[in-house]
Amino acid sequence: MLLYQPQSGYCYNSDSIFLYDFISSLAPSGKVLDVGAGCGIVGLLVARDNKNIELEAVEKQEVFVEYASINARVNKIDYKIHKTDFLELEEEMKYDYIISNPPFYHDGVSKSENEMLFNARYNVNLPLNKFFKKVSRLLKPRSHFIFCYDASQFGLVCAELERVNMRVVDARFIHPKIDRVASLVMVHARNGSKSLMKIWPPFISFDGDKFSKEAQDIYKKARTQSIKCQI
Repeated sequence: MLLYQPQSGYCYNSDSIFLYDFISSLAPSGKVLDVGAGCGIVGLLVARDNKNIELEAVEKQEVFVEYASINARVNKIDYKIHKTDFLELEEEMKYDYIISNPPFYHDGVSKSENEMLFNARYNVNLPLNKFFKKVSRLLKPRSHFIFCYDASQFGLVCAELERVNMRVVDARFIHPKIDRVASLVMVHARNGSKSLMKIWPPFISFDGDKFSKEAQDIYKKARTQSIKCQI
């Protein structure tokens, strides 16, 4: 997949690639909304590999709306993108799946003065309580919410989901190396679910100084080629 992204500022990283693989492993179908789409990478990859999807996205930064629209057109993927803050998105339409690589750096982290990076990284722009409440309003009954988040905030994630009658049914922790604590968690929650949580085997990103075999396989499956440019 050919992906245009900004020459400077925020660019996608392995979080997006690993999230795409996690989402695809759950075989999504129906109406899908990608929240905070950025250049469109997560939603576009998922739509490319899962043909029974009607893809929409929401992104508030105009420059990313342009990149995502171009990337959808170049890769011949039907795409509707809403240029607005997710919290202000109209609620008439309901979705089977909502997917997201949201901003999750917490308040204690030093904040970038770059506006693009600030919006993409820090959860002050999308607080958990408001984020999950909006998601619950946009999902159909018993539908799916799949996203990644800072692993150290997983307890908060579970608590806030319960507040809006959603429950984590699948979780997978991403570790930089086998002897390191988890840095990221992939979460699959369902609207109105009573199921117990399934904890997947840990994902190890690196084996020494190289990507692990599993990480390499995911990158091969994604087949992304990035072009940094100004539009």
